[in-house]
Amino acid sequence: PNLPFPPWAVARRCFPAIRARKGVITVGNETTYNDGTGRQRNVTELLEGAKKANVVLETRQLAMKIFEDYTVSWYWIIIGLVIAMVTSFIFIVLLRFLAGIMVWVMIVMVILVLGYGIFHCYVEYAKLKGAAGSDVSLKELGFQTDLRVYLHLRQTWLAFMIILCIVEAAIILLLIFLRKRILIAIALIKEASRAVGHIMMSLLFPLCTFFLLCLCIAYWASTAVFLSTSNEAVYKVFNESACQFSGQTCNPETFNMSNVTKLCPDAQCLFAFYGGETAYHQYLVILQFFNVFMFFWLANFVIALGQVTLAGAFASYYWAFKKPDDMPAFPLFSSFGRALRYHTGSLAFGSLILAIVQVIRVILEYLDHRLKAADSKLAKFFLSCLKCCFWCLEKFIKFLNRNAYIMIAIYGTNFCASARNAFFLLMRNIIRVAVLDKVTDFLFFLGKLLIVGSVGILAFFFFTQRIKLVQDTAPPLNYYWVPILTVIVGSYLIAHGFFSVYGMCVDTLFLCFLEDLERNDGSAEKPYFMSPDLKKLLKKTNKGQPDA
Repeated sequence: PNLPFPPWAVARRCFPAIRARKGVITVGNETTYNDGTGRQRNVTELLEGAKKANVVLETRQLAMKIFEDYTVSWYWIIIGLVIAMVTSFIFIVLLRFLAGIMVWVMIVMVILVLGYGIFHCYVEYAKLKGAAGSDVSLKELGFQTDLRVYLHLRQTWLAFMIILCIVEAAIILLLIFLRKRILIAIALIKEASRAVGHIMMSLLFPLCTFFLLCLCIAYWASTAVFLSTSNEAVYKVFNESACQFSGQTCNPETFNMSNVTKLCPDAQCLFAFYGGETAYHQYLVILQFFNVFMFFWLANFVIALGQVTLAGAFASYYWAFKKPDDMPAFPLFSSFGRALRYHTGSLAFGSLILAIVQVIRVILEYLDHRLKAADSKLAKFFLSCLKCCFWCLEKFIKFLNRNAYIMIAIYGTNFCASARNAFFLLMRNIIRVAVLDKVTDFLFFLGKLLIVGSVGILAFFFFTQRIKLVQDTAPPLNYYWVPILTVIVGSYLIAHGFFSVYGMCVDTLFLCFLEDLERNDGSAEKPYFMSPDLKKLLKKTNKGQPDA
């Protein structure tokens, strides 16, 4: 091609022939060049452009190396995810029989895993002492595409060690202050363990929700692609002299036979833009916006359907006086059928409220992106405040919807009545909510951390070829952190799926437990439905009736 500067051919690509002679940068023995538009530019501008092109090439090489790592390690990544799945399942099965012991073992194991991480960082930090180039700071090094360079710096391992020490200290302090409340949370986890043990199919139900979410994503993506590719090529009349048809739409196939060429001989029918001028094309952005809104609505509906199904199944366990004899034969399928037959409108209404808030948040993010180049600090401040408020509102609606769905599954009331009853029930027991619910969530978080940490450490030792028994089996990699991060993220998602069932079970049993305490008094007419362990913990008894 005809280039405005003398080129070099490198890998069948044209690059500027830039040279440095006695400290002076030249291209074709000149310090300036013509950019093709008649302007003379300095070679330094060309050099800056070449540097930016080099960054693009380095990024492309990084992406190719990451793709190569996936091609040689994908089956080992799958094995790692299967190990995470089996570990999560075994952990939940053991939790069913040894809930109290497993909770304390889980806490100790998390502390030990973090402790080993601190020790490993210290060993690497001490090993690099005196090594050439290890004392270079991260600021001086800057961004590097080869991330292994950072592992040869002492400052990197020192930062890792400090972060792990802070996390370790925070967990220990929380455990010290919440040690008495953990015993109460263990009682709820034991009860949830029994419920999940009687409804084992509930552990596989997240796969159904995941499948329905995939359908929602596929529908949204295909609709978005169809809308974005439904444009047409628009041609308009262009001419150099005055013409009454200038700027009007034209058809290039019939243009030469029209009257335009007779009245305006120099007129041409040229491509203007890719879009359309019909009413459909004018409202295409609104259709895309509606498609996004429907995606949020459908996704929230699918999640709500999963929540109310699990809540109905676990509620049938709690309100069975003789457990599990009084439970329905197939509690999960019965609950799913009731949700579809009787509660579709309530689920759609709750999902609609949440979808509206989420769409508003998307609009605020879009406005924030457009205002980044603006100098109005006041507008940015108000926008940040709005983003914060709607983020809090979304969290609150999710919390309220979750408990409203539990009340829908228990009593079958509509969404508004269920949300109101759930809210006031929780407000009347706010201390129990803050202690029992949040401590249980914290313990579930520790369980995820243990599973992800264990599988992540196993993946680290395997892919870095530090396990002698399988040292020759590990595939050669450009960046060993690629499969390790993939296994860690996948393990977290798998553990989150298993523990989400447990979390829904605990929340359902907790609301049932509060309702049981408020509506019943242990008499023959109003006996308690809670388990003997909870009765013993709260010193409650059923008068004149044997415990279930």
